[in-house]
Amino acid sequence: MIYFNKPFFHEKCLQYIQDTSHHQSGDGKYSRLLYTLLKDRYKFPYTLLTTNCTHALEMMGMIVNIQPGDEIIIPSYTFVSTANAFVRLGAKVVLVDSCPHHPTMDIERIPSLVTEKTRAVCIVHYAGVSCDMDRLQEICQTHNLFLFEDAAQAIHSYYRGRPLGTFGVMSAFSFHETKNVNCGEGGLLVINDDQYVEEAEIIREKGTNRSQFTNKIISKYEWVGVGSSYLLSDINAAYLYYQFLHMEELFHHRKNLWLTYEKYLHQHNPEGNYHIYYVLCDSPSTLKEFLSRHGIMTATHYIPLHQSSYYCTHYQEIELPCSEFFSNHLLRLPLYHDLTIAEVEHICKVILTSDMRLYIPTPHQGLLSP
Repeated sequence: MIYFNKPFFHEKCLQYIQDTSHHQSGDGKYSRLLYTLLKDRYKFPYTLLTTNCTHALEMMGMIVNIQPGDEIIIPSYTFVSTANAFVRLGAKVVLVDSCPHHPTMDIERIPSLVTEKTRAVCIVHYAGVSCDMDRLQEICQTHNLFLFEDAAQAIHSYYRGRPLGTFGVMSAFSFHETKNVNCGEGGLLVINDDQYVEEAEIIREKGTNRSQFTNKIISKYEWVGVGSSYLLSDINAAYLYYQFLHMEELFHHRKNLWLTYEKYLHQHNPEGNYHIYYVLCDSPSTLKEFLSRHGIMTATHYIPLHQSSYYCTHYQEIELPCSEFFSNHLLRLPLYHDLTIAEVEHICKVILTSDMRLYIPTPHQGLLSP
């Protein structure tokens, strides 16, 4: 059996976890080590480990005081957390279609959707691949909008040499077991504007000023605002720490797997951080079943938010053809830390014997062609 995904494991992670026996709640030794590493490697100004990426996204909306009736522009082709983070605050999500050649949001459609109620744009770096971040920043500055980055899939991914997660006022990363770096469940909030740090700490610490107490600024801490418990356990941080220490090694292995897929299948997936390799075909469900019979597990990806039952119940019906195309034609292939080149070659050869017609992205020719 070739699984679709396996979470990362190394015995050293367990050794680090054993070292947390004197402090296992949030912001312990390994959390602090990670904060230092993340700042040194990615130049993230300020970071907070969170229980998951969804909570990091929720914190973004709370920190800038998103209110009922505010509008947030997001892609339709994304995981539901991108929407829920703002909908739960009473905001309205305004959905944007994908690019013709890639599932990422088509940012040139944003200006026509901006209204007097629009507060922010939340870009999703699908598969760790960015859009034109210079252009997106320009759009947000022109319309005085917050730029949020849903970078759940984008750790160790760059745009023109600059790490994703450093362009928006805030960004959120995921360390879910399906991600390049993982600890079962976990997330990261990156804050790129100092004025929001204190509010973020209060929200993350259950509405208290405990962070000031921990840093010996005050002698006692108290309830000062609305918040929740969003701290990642130091056990999870310890599990992550080994992976970040060996990020380059893990990254290059994923790259070699990804390049092997591309060698055989020629799908021209944008490279990014090699988080996902997908094929586009006439019937993902048929190909998925065919591969399953050969012991290969795969996964389809999102039903676009505009076609979901919740959206159809609460919003006006819209058509977003590119998002719908990717939903109807995209199949994700196995890609994880201990998958081998030989296994990837086997997967490709099985696909090529399936008689399934594959599509190849053509950025300059509209949608996609077989």
